[in-house]
Amino acid sequence: MDPTQQKAINALESFIVLSKSATSPRSAADLVNQATSAPNTYVFAELLQTPNVAALKTASREHASYYTLLEIFAWGTWADYTSTPDLPQLSEPQAHKLRQLTLLSLAGRPSPSHLTYPHLLTALSLPTTRALEDLVISTIYAGLLTAKLSPQTQRVDVSSVSPLRDLRPGSISTLTSTLEAWEARCVSVLEELEGQVGEVKQKALERRKREVRDEAAVASLLEEARKEGVGMRFMDEKGKAVGKREVGAVVGDENDEMDLDGGMGKSRGAKRGGSGGGIKGAAKRMMG
Repeated sequence: MDPTQQKAINALESFIVLSKSATSPRSAADLVNQATSAPNTYVFAELLQTPNVAALKTASREHASYYTLLEIFAWGTWADYTSTPDLPQLSEPQAHKLRQLTLLSLAGRPSPSHLTYPHLLTALSLPTTRALEDLVISTIYAGLLTAKLSPQTQRVDVSSVSPLRDLRPGSISTLTSTLEAWEARCVSVLEELEGQVGEVKQKALERRKREVRDEAAVASLLEEARKEGVGMRFMDEKGKAVGKREVGAVVGDENDEMDLDGGMGKSRGAKRGGSGGGIKGAAKRMMG
């Protein structure tokens, strides 16, 4: 449970106990005045349900107005108070608290237009911007809401609201409809996100397939280029492929050229003619 809500419930407990002894309409009306003026009391549904306070509904018009006043503190607003005739005059603590509770109700609505300075000044019957800012600051320090004042944009930017307003009778169906609409929006957003994730995965898969195809194509081209590079060594000067014997001749000529480069100007054939070179030299030594 929210700490501020728990604190408000604890603050109301003493008045619920006192209601048992408020057996007359006058004492029950006085109890309503005390409960709505006391610090930290912001929830009143349980007090409305106590027998002696509930009996005010059928009491005289003077005392029945206190029950209506308590209902406004439970789930109503400042506009409800000013538009309802014959209600008791509010003390300064009561007026301040009802304005705070009204601010909570306005902050909990989805439309941000309810939190502009001009709208709040009218809704709370406050004379100046300074009075409005003082009310908002006191509400923040009481832990009833988390908000920031924005004098430049003439707005109150609310980030969280404590769950302190009681539910008006018959509002469960409206609340249920609101929650169902919210659930439908969440489901729609999730489905859209899942679709986008699926598209991203599909695009990634297709990109990977293209990369694999490109890599295979590059590897094939490299293999063909390697084979063509080796084959070029076994082609004649006119670009005509040669047979195995011609290949041997080509290789032999290449070896002769290598010996010429490494033999200090002497050809390999000259070396074979020497006493220790080549197969013919070896045969002569054997015969000699």
